[in-house]
Amino acid sequence: MQENDYAVTGQQQLDTAAAKVLRNTYTLLAATILFSAMTAGFAMAINAPYMGLWMLIPYIGFLVLTEKFKNSSLGLVFVFGLTGWLGFTIGPILNHYLATQGAEPIILSLGGTAAIFFALSGYVLVTKKDLSKWTGFLMTGMIIGFIAMIANIFLQISALGLAISCIFLFISSGLIMWQTSAIIHGGETNYISATVTLYVMLYNIFTILLSFIGMGSDD
Repeated sequence: MQENDYAVTGQQQLDTAAAKVLRNTYTLLAATILFSAMTAGFAMAINAPYMGLWMLIPYIGFLVLTEKFKNSSLGLVFVFGLTGWLGFTIGPILNHYLATQGAEPIILSLGGTAAIFFALSGYVLVTKKDLSKWTGFLMTGMIIGFIAMIANIFLQISALGLAISCIFLFISSGLIMWQTSAIIHGGETNYISATVTLYVMLYNIFTILLSFIGMGSDD
């Protein structure tokens, strides 16, 4: 009887710890989204130029620093630096769509991104599925997507570009489910790392939906 009581207590402690990580992750995620919206608005106000692949240099720097200091208060500084930078770089893209197609593609993309996030994370939270087996598949897909993206910079094949976007949309959606599962099953105990993963996947999904919807509007 005592052993059973101990097992139940251990499970409760695990659930409590996972709930705390999940709560902290969602709180920080909301804060970083709000901050990146502010930096995007600033970039739009000053008509910042589109940076293309140059935006990856500060992004990688912030990413490395966030991971290095994720267990200290400096990690919070760098995670806001990372998300603020991504928000700033998307400002010129939003200005382009506002000037050429109006606000509708942006609003639809925001709504679609929110719907995808809540649907996927909600499914994992309700079913409590353990998706740790997806790790290898998702990482392989991400690597293939990056290689194809780099290749298409030189090839400039529109069909390949569309296929790459679909790959990243699929992989980003899968990583949202995987990260949520890792949190509730104790595989991810650092809310800063979890926030970065979820934010970057949401960023990917939003930009991909924006390009798809924008393409449809052009037609």
